[in-house]
Amino acid sequence: MKVLALVLAVFLAVIQAQLWVGRGSMPHVAQLRQELAKAQADNDKARARNAQLQAELRDLREGLEMVEEKARFELGMIKSDEIFVPVASAAASAARR
Repeated sequence: MKVLALVLAVFLAVIQAQLWVGRGSMPHVAQLRQELAKAQADNDKARARNAQLQAELRDLREGLEMVEEKARFELGMIKSDEIFVPVASAAASAARR
C-alpha cells in the first residue's frame, strides 16, 4: 500500500511540475496570450493603415479622373493619340435655329 501511495505521489508531483514549469505551464500560456494580444494589435494597426492607403488611392484615382473629365469637356483637351470629332446633339441644333 505504501508503494501505491508513493507511485501516486510521484505522478502527482510530475503533473504539478508540468503545470508550473512545463511546455503547457501557466506562465507559458500567459506569455503566449501576451504575444497573441500584441500580434492582434499589430494586425489591427496594419488593417487601419491599409484602409487609409486604399482610401487615399481611391481618392487619387477619382481625382485624376475628375481632372481629366474636366479638361476634356470644359477645355477641349485630348490625348496625344486621340482624334477629336465634335458631334452636335439635337438639343444644340435646335438651340441654334
